[in-house]
Amino acid sequence: MITSCQNKNKKVENLAPNAHQVYTEEVIPTSSYTYARVSTDGKEYWLATDKMDIKAGKTYFWSKGMIMNNFTSKELKRTFPVIWFIEDFTDVPITVGGDPGNSPMGSKTPDLSAASRAGKQQAAQDENILVEKAPGGITIAELYAKKDTYAGKEIKIRGQVVRFAKDIMKRNWVHIQDGTMEDKYYDLTITTTDTVKFGDVVIFKGKISINKDFGAGYFYDVIMEEGTVLQKN
Repeated sequence: MITSCQNKNKKVENLAPNAHQVYTEEVIPTSSYTYARVSTDGKEYWLATDKMDIKAGKTYFWSKGMIMNNFTSKELKRTFPVIWFIEDFTDVPITVGGDPGNSPMGSKTPDLSAASRAGKQQAAQDENILVEKAPGGITIAELYAKKDTYAGKEIKIRGQVVRFAKDIMKRNWVHIQDGTMEDKYYDLTITTTDTVKFGDVVIFKGKISINKDFGAGYFYDVIMEEGTVLQKN
């Protein structure tokens, strides 16, 4: 028991300023998310992340999250008064100047550049994706290259779903990629009430917003809001 408490309370040195070290007290897996009750510095709270293999009684780290009040999980039939939705939950310490090695969970230590801290939340790039442009639509590279031109306008875009998060802030969150890239941008976030799944190739229509700040570090240079699925295969 003494060894367990020492491991639980032992802090990793050289953590990045925005990194959090937590200890998992309880884990609840669901079909879309993994929920965990965690502790740090004698305080406990709930967090959720994309479905992954999280073990109770282990130490984990995160640096990007959005806090939600009175969030109801329909699958669990439970309302969390306060819960954090985490973007980069990992068992690899997020350190200053550390090597971004691969976690056994498949997560990577995030880029700690100023750009990353400002909220660039791209999913990991899938270099095998190559999707044909939608008829009358544009590519992700074209969107980022002329984002000011498309701001406030409705566009069509085709891509492959690489991430899907359901029922956060009364909307679903989709990340798509099409194999094109402008500068370091290859991923587009879309908010929608439609449902898709990982691997779907979809055509979305929606309005483009730039410099969108949802708070808690969730800042998007470019995002499609109120997207509608026109085609899915």
